[in-house]
Amino acid sequence: MPSDLPPCCAACAARSTALCDGLDDRALTALHHIGRRRRLRAGQVFGWIGDPPSHCANLVSGVLKVSRVEADGGVQIVGLLYPGDFVGTLFADRSADTIAALSDADLCVYPRRALEEMLVSHPVAGRLLLRRTLETLGEVRRWTPMLVRARADARVAALLLDMARRCGVDGNDVFRLPLSRGAMAEALGLAVETVSRHMTAFRQDGLIALSGLRGVRLIDRMRLAHIAA
Repeated sequence: MPSDLPPCCAACAARSTALCDGLDDRALTALHHIGRRRRLRAGQVFGWIGDPPSHCANLVSGVLKVSRVEADGGVQIVGLLYPGDFVGTLFADRSADTIAALSDADLCVYPRRALEEMLVSHPVAGRLLLRRTLETLGEVRRWTPMLVRARADARVAALLLDMARRCGVDGNDVFRLPLSRGAMAEALGLAVETVSRHMTAFRQDGLIALSGLRGVRLIDRMRLAHIAA
């Protein structure tokens, strides 16, 4: 770790899964030199579909939604981005999606042109970014089948399992929900009351345990997976 990097880089919880992971000292210093931290409040937009992409980012904390306009004019969430995911579009004239914060989020933001030049100068960083971008695309594609399920309970179960997988659980299968009930409802295209009702049903059926506003323990993953299937 270069000595001139700020403590926040060394302590970053997303570093092991972000673009920074695996970079040598020179590339990491170059990346830090062009980056800055940015805070998004829930509902704020990082980039609009069709706009020239001016910035890209690594998501440090929070959850972002990726949405597109359907043929009928409706807006559909097509994916979620979690800490460690790469945000934005490189080597393209227009953004393919609208990206906005579902929860308060913290990002390391890079001017797109400067990042493209840095990747050309540091080929290893370019290969790591390609790997990270493909992984993020794969995660977004996992989201689509969840949204087309007709049953609300399947959507809620699938989202719980997805958040546990992406956010990580401790030795007791406990994790902290990164989204409020309202944000979960928005992501799934459901009413808040519907999400709350199914969360309560899962708890009463012994599939999960709830602790406070955000704590969740997965008690029966297999039954949740069966519901989500």
